[in-house]
Amino acid sequence: MIIGVCTLQMSIPMALSLKEKRQVVKSLLTRVRNEFNVSIAEVDDQDIWQSTVFGIACVATSQAYAHGQLEAVIRFLDRQRPDCPIGAYEIEML
Repeated sequence: MIIGVCTLQMSIPMALSLKEKRQVVKSLLTRVRNEFNVSIAEVDDQDIWQSTVFGIACVATSQAYAHGQLEAVIRFLDRQRPDCPIGAYEIEML
């Protein structure tokens, strides 16, 4: 059993309040959960208006599949919100 974990930082420059940020974050979380068989949550920067950090995890039988799945989620997030640039991200296999 392979567990893939990704930590991804995303900017939300149009958010002028926590309420606006939460709308964007909630929408992205729902879309990813519906599209992929992964777990995703906001894990840091909860009180910063224009930034968020997502934690994404998946379980697979091969490292290549888990890595590909996490990369697909990153590409999906980038396509869904081109106005919210992805900063740094890190993929780990456990």
